[in-house]
Amino acid sequence: MKFPATLAMPLDLMPLPAIDRATGMLFRRMLKEHPKLFERLGEHKAKRFAFLPADLPLAFIVDPGAPAIKVQRKSSVTEADASVEGPLFLLLALLEGRCDADALFFSRDLVVTGDMEAMLAMRNALDDCNIDLPRDLSALAGPFGPIFSRVASEIRRRALTGENTAWN
Repeated sequence: MKFPATLAMPLDLMPLPAIDRATGMLFRRMLKEHPKLFERLGEHKAKRFAFLPADLPLAFIVDPGAPAIKVQRKSSVTEADASVEGPLFLLLALLEGRCDADALFFSRDLVVTGDMEAMLAMRNALDDCNIDLPRDLSALAGPFGPIFSRVASEIRRRALTGENTAWN
């Protein structure tokens, strides 16, 4: 499922510092839930990874050594040692280990460039963490956490089963 263009378009108009701040908050929460996330990277921990959602005008640059994440417009993406590009929901499913990255790569649903060994190390590190985004991020919603978790789980289910007609 592609992220709806009507929802992606406003991201071009939003101030980048606001998007970067929100993304940083989510990233810090993920690190709190999974403090050993980048341990398996070994020598690749010093590398920078770009995650490029094909259906968003944004790029997410992760620096595991810092650890930090930076959001950039795709038109001004800085260099990364390894990058992966694909639809947003597919990238999120990979983050959670819900998809076979190799099959997606060979079917060309994902485009991986740069240091393949580093990207493989990142994939292995993510696979080991058992990330569940609705569960892991629901604490940020405070008392609305259970509602957020249910809604986010339903969005994930629909995205992964291809039920996109309800979103347009």
